[in-house]
Amino acid sequence: MFLKKSALTVAAILLCMGMLGTARADELSQAGARLVEKYGQAVVSLQIVTKTTVSYGGKDASKEESKSETTGLVIDPSGLVVTALSSTDPNDILRSFMPDKMQMSTQVTSVKIILSNGQEMPAQVVLRDKDLDLVFLKPKKKPAKPLVATDLSNAAKPALLDETITLYRLGTVASRSIAACADRIQGIVEKPRMFYLPGAQTANTDGGAAIFDKDSKIVGILVLRVAPGRASSNSGFMSGMKESMIPIVIPASDILDAARQALEK
Repeated sequence: MFLKKSALTVAAILLCMGMLGTARADELSQAGARLVEKYGQAVVSLQIVTKTTVSYGGKDASKEESKSETTGLVIDPSGLVVTALSSTDPNDILRSFMPDKMQMSTQVTSVKIILSNGQEMPAQVVLRDKDLDLVFLKPKKKPAKPLVATDLSNAAKPALLDETITLYRLGTVASRSIAACADRIQGIVEKPRMFYLPGAQTANTDGGAAIFDKDSKIVGILVLRVAPGRASSNSGFMSGMKESMIPIVIPASDILDAARQALEK
């Protein structure tokens, strides 16, 4: 009789756990739907064309033009967009790991903000912040009507292991559709500058992806933090890079401070 009751108790506990898990999944799904409804249009695609020149010993070795796309976040109705600088100009990071005799210069020749409805808006860079790994872009022509923008002043400050929802745009192969992933804050670093460590799912999305809490409050965006100085000479090129950088979530408050400067420009 005791074993029978114990088995029934265990079954009841497992059933409750299953129901609790389903309820949490439903709650997160509903939070994600509300978030996309509110700020989905503020998450945009950015198309960047860059021209790169590599020289060795003072002589040009190669020149090439490349086109890439990444995710950006509209943070002002005028069309001001923020994304990770490392996503728009990854060569800037490569330069710090190259031998002294090798030099690389990069020029961004074209930038377009692509809205959720497919409208393309030629844009220009108005501010770069290498320390924060941020770049701010603005349409060359004022939008016909104000754009949907994320409110950086109404930011969330999650605690360790708090749930988050990340929004980003897929590539052209998926028609630049909105995508989302649920994650948790894996760590919080306080010094020398405060930032969050994202979970693995968020870390694998685009630089510039926007991270929110379940109440649709912005937490920050995904950027790349690179350790100062060159990688150890004992490390290979790729392993040295891997050891020297980490994806982080930069808080909305830091973005807001830099955004004010960008708007002034």
